[in-house]
Amino acid sequence: MSRRALRRLRGEQRGQEPLGPGALQFDLDDEDDAEEEGPRRKPGGRRPGRAGKEGVRVNNRFELIHMEDLEDDPVVNGDRSGCVLAEPMASGNKGRIQHRSAETKKDTEVTEAVPPEQSHGSGKLRKKKKKQKNKKTSMGEPLENGLEDIDRILERIEDNSGFSRPGPPPLSAKKHVLYVEHRHLNPDTELKRYFGARAVLGEQRPRQRQRMYPKCTWLTTPKSTWPRYSKPGLSMRLLESKRGMSFFAFEHSEEYQQTQHKFLLAVESMEPNNIVVLLQTSPYHVDSLLQLSDACRFQEDQEMARDLVERALYSMECAFHPLFSLTSGTCRLDYRRPENRSFYLALYKQMSFLEKRGCPRTALEYCKLILSLEPDEDPLCMLLLIDHLALRARNYEYLIRLFQEWEAHRNLSQLPNFAFSVPLAYFLLSQQTELLEHELSSAREKASLLIQQALIMFPGVLMPLLEHCSVRPDATVSSHHFFGPNAEISQPPALSQLVSLYLGRSHFLWKEPATMSWLEENVREVLQAVDAGDPSVETCENRRKLLYQRAPRNIHRHVILSEIKGAVAALPPDVTTQSVMGFDPLPPLDNISSYARPERLSPVSHGNTIALFFRSLLPNYTMEGERPEEGVAGGLNHNQGLNRLMLAVRDMMANFHFNDQEAPQEDDPEGEGEWD
Repeated sequence: MSRRALRRLRGEQRGQEPLGPGALQFDLDDEDDAEEEGPRRKPGGRRPGRAGKEGVRVNNRFELIHMEDLEDDPVVNGDRSGCVLAEPMASGNKGRIQHRSAETKKDTEVTEAVPPEQSHGSGKLRKKKKKQKNKKTSMGEPLENGLEDIDRILERIEDNSGFSRPGPPPLSAKKHVLYVEHRHLNPDTELKRYFGARAVLGEQRPRQRQRMYPKCTWLTTPKSTWPRYSKPGLSMRLLESKRGMSFFAFEHSEEYQQTQHKFLLAVESMEPNNIVVLLQTSPYHVDSLLQLSDACRFQEDQEMARDLVERALYSMECAFHPLFSLTSGTCRLDYRRPENRSFYLALYKQMSFLEKRGCPRTALEYCKLILSLEPDEDPLCMLLLIDHLALRARNYEYLIRLFQEWEAHRNLSQLPNFAFSVPLAYFLLSQQTELLEHELSSAREKASLLIQQALIMFPGVLMPLLEHCSVRPDATVSSHHFFGPNAEISQPPALSQLVSLYLGRSHFLWKEPATMSWLEENVREVLQAVDAGDPSVETCENRRKLLYQRAPRNIHRHVILSEIKGAVAALPPDVTTQSVMGFDPLPPLDNISSYARPERLSPVSHGNTIALFFRSLLPNYTMEGERPEEGVAGGLNHNQGLNRLMLAVRDMMANFHFNDQEAPQEDDPEGEGEWD
């Protein structure tokens, strides 16, 4: 590092340091020679007897930065300003050579013997000077002392301020298991690895000079087709910091709260066009973008659905707090706050689109990001998905490491997905030829041990797995009481839901012939252990009855978001009977609301019978004196609602017919009289 950078660290300004008599003296001689030559210099920095010649006066301060550069540079025509080594080739300089040592004398004579026009072309003087520097370095004057001092200064700054240096961590430091890498959040990075940079970036247009967007983001790339960004009133604040964790929360301004109320009214109207109208005035309202994305996805418009989710992520990333970090794994967002849930759902939807797009490595990074926001509670239950993405991305080492570090305090082996995915990761790792032979055999043994434990703990997984893979089981296996139909029927409903979720998502990972043959070997080993009366079989059966009585709410929320038919069909009735909103599925029971929605007058309690009848025909009908809701039904006013009501009444009257058949009149002898 240069001296200029060292001065900046010390807080010194260039040119403000006091210049002493020897401040501008750069000699390559020994210390004794410097002491002898010191008295000959005047305070002005010029040698006596050199009037009219340029001495050591420095006009350019940048020449003081690198001493070694000044020493190494050749003398050009003997006329270099600001450098003592540029001695004029004249006879008057011989008197000064008498006070130097013998070695210095020889060098000076060589310098004087060379003509001025050839001095810059000869490399002998430079070689000798380099030898002198090497001697000084070997004699105990290391050149790295300055760098060591800078490292100590930086360490002292870190200790005093408490903040770490920006930049990547050292190679010796082990990264956190939830550490997120920025480059893996971009799907183009993964697509370039598959198809090449030319295929990925070939259709992208060059960036325009005028920036339509205020900042560069990590989660999404702004598109030119998006509306011009303006702050929608969304922000983030730091709640507290404790135990090395920072807790943040999104905030809605008053304007954003009004937009949120209009959005809720549009959702209640069950009309997607109302949300479209709302987005025309508020193009970066997050919940509206997510809800309209679901509507586009149901209509098979995947491209538009993904574009809306990316716009929602961009809106939220622009509102990040300066201290909020996506990669550190120490920033927390409480899912109980409604403002934070939109970020969770936007990340989950983006992750789903990336997985369907064929980018499992990028989807795995998003999964780690969601899990790092609240790893203890895991509101979206990402532990049911992270193993699947790690296997698809062929990141077997990460899955094994996560299992080893979290098994002690999270009991990951009690989840069917981890119980079967981890041994599969060991087995697939043993199939790689890059590892050593003893590592391959060790991974194979570990895989066989773990898959046998999984089959004993979850015997109801085997037969549905073989059915999904279109494999007919052996007669000894299908007729055995341990793996037979009773194993699937006797398991609790909560466990059946987890099994259906895992098989519906990851069954195709087991279809390889090598994997099936390895599974068959271990199934036979398990049958032998069961027939031999292994005590672990009864222990696992009692554990299944105790642990899987009822699934928590976050698992139900994950099943709804996954949209896997087998798992959704296994949801309990108390979940399926309640209304589930796409922008907030199954909100937490201990909700933390920062603001309340204004109460609306119920039309049932305030209105007459005719008004209620007209409301049942047209939900947009409003009585005189009622204030129409803003932002609903595409901005219909009172007159438009009345016109639609009249059209509906005319249509009803046009289709209303009386019975025209005339009944024969009977003569009444008594005439027309009153009824008794």
